[in-house]
This record gives sequence, structure tokens and C-alpha cells, in this order.
Amino acid sequence: MVPHLPNDPRGDLPPLSASGHADRVRRRFADEGIDALLVTDLSNIRWLTGFSGSAAMLLVSGDRSVLTSDGRYRTQAAEQVRAAGIGGDVEIVIGGLAAQRDALVAALGGSDAVGLEADAVSWSDQRLWSDLLEAVSLVPTRGIVEAERSVKDEGELIRMGRAAAIADEALARVLDLLRAAGSTGSVPAGAGVGQLTERRFAAALDNAMRELGSEEPAFETIVASGENSAKPHARPGERVIVAGDPVVIDFGATFDGYRSDMTRTFFVGGEPSGQLARIFEVVGDAQRAGVAAVGPGVCAGDVDRTCRDIITSAGWGDQFEHGTGHGVGLDIHEAPSVGPGSTAILTVGTVATVEPGVYLAGVGGVRIEDTLVVTADGSRSLTNFTKDVAV
Repeated sequence: MVPHLPNDPRGDLPPLSASGHADRVRRRFADEGIDALLVTDLSNIRWLTGFSGSAAMLLVSGDRSVLTSDGRYRTQAAEQVRAAGIGGDVEIVIGGLAAQRDALVAALGGSDAVGLEADAVSWSDQRLWSDLLEAVSLVPTRGIVEAERSVKDEGELIRMGRAAAIADEALARVLDLLRAAGSTGSVPAGAGVGQLTERRFAAALDNAMRELGSEEPAFETIVASGENSAKPHARPGERVIVAGDPVVIDFGATFDGYRSDMTRTFFVGGEPSGQLARIFEVVGDAQRAGVAAVGPGVCAGDVDRTCRDIITSAGWGDQFEHGTGHGVGLDIHEAPSVGPGSTAILTVGTVATVEPGVYLAGVGGVRIEDTLVVTADGSRSLTNFTKDVAV
């Protein structure tokens, strides 16, 4: 079943609140050996302040937060910070890049150790901040804000659910294109194209998501047919989709900044047979077991092991060449990692994917993915499109 969207997909949305987010980050300072954090990752800035502009820096120190951006965002920054419920807690500085840096340096007076986000700061920027903050120890940090972002609140989950519903309904709208390609070798009359290529199907799916309210695809949509389905991250190209093809479709929508992620693999023109049928069966079993393994207090690495053991027992362990999943939210790949050796512990409100796959060159590939939110008694899926194989 595909859940239908409300007539107004932006109606009935609770506000996104950033209240308390900075304090949660501050509680990590002692363990990191810092007394302030310079945040330059834009998704982290958005989570901490509500500001969604394309240029910003944010200083979080022990007793203040200073957000800087340029003149394009003077009004937007004030509106979004206020809407996030922290208008009185964040000082906003608007100006050129040099003025922004000067304001941050002045706000750091008295700091001894400042964290820089190692994954978001270039070598040249690190050298620049080292010169600007000569008397301050700069500490490379990783995952301070991201660890807090991994647990979603109600407002975030509603937006992710809306993004997932958009993706579900968009796929339902365009699936007839695959059915027609399997029966006639071309798309239905009036579709404006002849034979159905991977690229054309991806474009139709992206357009359907836009029409349903998605701001943008959550990432570059993957449509991989036939031999291309054995490439986990194949880009849609000019290969024509025909009967007898497995087709991997990995895609998502974006709603109010939050993303969805789902993969379905279909077999065009009937039911698969032989080795490919067995791959569909094994991957389906692994994915169902992985979904069942998700719950509060569970180690993410154990979810990966659950899926991997089933695929390995079937003889295809070496053909499952990626992790079982990842977190999703403002970014398409977030904490926690659900892969071999992951020690992350799932908690209520954590969002993660379960997406095992098997890929055999010359035969084809199968991946099935859902995005799950951890609940008090297990998990619930945000993605709900059917897993029926034949189209």
C-alpha cells in the first residue's frame, strides 16, 4: 500500500525547534577538551539555529552562540532563528567574510581551546584560523553535533515521514512506465518519449517527486537496469529497459530540509527465474531480518551482521560490498553507520536505513531498502512502498 499525501503536504506541520540543541552540544565540550566549537558544516548550523542559508559560520561557546552570514541572508537569518525558538539566544552578525571572522575572533576572547569540525574545514581554513587565533589551541573534532542530530524529535520525524510519503507516491505514479516497457518495449502513448531508458525513468521519478512537494531529490536518483544493476551506485544512462531486466531504483525526496531514502528492485515483464530469483529471495530474507533486528539498545553492527550472515550463508558474502545502512536526516548520510564493526547503539528516535544487496557481474543485482525510526518496542518504517518484485 502507498499512503496518500494530504492535500496540502505543508499543512499541519509542528514547528522545528532548535531550543536546547546548543546546550546538548556544550555538554560534550569537556570530553572533547574544548571550551568552544566553531561550526562550519551547514547542516549542523541549520540544526543548531534553524538557518538554512548557503553561507554561514556559528560559534558555540560556553555562554553564547554567534551566527555569521552575508548580506544576502540578513532577513532570512533573523526570521529563521526566531522561528526556531531561539531568537534571544543567538547573536547574528551580517557582513563580509573578513567582518564575520573578526566578530568570531572577538567572541572567542577568553577561550583556551576551540574545536574545529575536522570533516568540514579545509587545510587552508585551518591555517587561517590558526593565524587568527594565535593564542588559542585548535582541536580537530568529529561528530560532536552529528551525534546529537542522530536522534530526531517529533517535528523532524514528521518531515521525514512526509518526504518518504512523497517518494512512495511518486514511484506509484511512474511505475506504469516500467510495466509498459516490459510488455511493449516502449512507454505509454502520450508520454512524449519512445523507448524507456534509465535516464528517462529517473527524470520521470524526479519530476513526480517535485510535483508532489519535494524541494529536490534527496540525492542523485539511481536507476540501474540489466547488467547495470550489478553496480551498487550506477548512474542512470541511456540503456533501454526491457523485459527480463532487474531494475534497481534507489531514490528519495526532500521535505522542509529533511530527506527520505528507499530502494526497490523490480523484475520487468514477469517473475525472475534461476539464479536471479534466488538473489531476490536471499536479499528479501536478509532485509526482513535486518528490519526485525532494529530496536532500542541494539548495536548497529549487530544489525549489519544479521543481514550479512544470511547473505554469506547463501554463498554471496563477497558480493555484498557495502554497509547495511546509515542514518538519514538533513543529510542523506548521517550517524549512525550501520556497517561491519559499528559500535553505535540505537536509541528511540534514531533513524537508519536497512539496505542489504547482492551484485553479480553479468547476472544483475538486487537491493531492498527501508528507512526506519527506532521506537520503544522496535521500529517503524517511514518508507512503505510494496516490495512486490514483478512489474
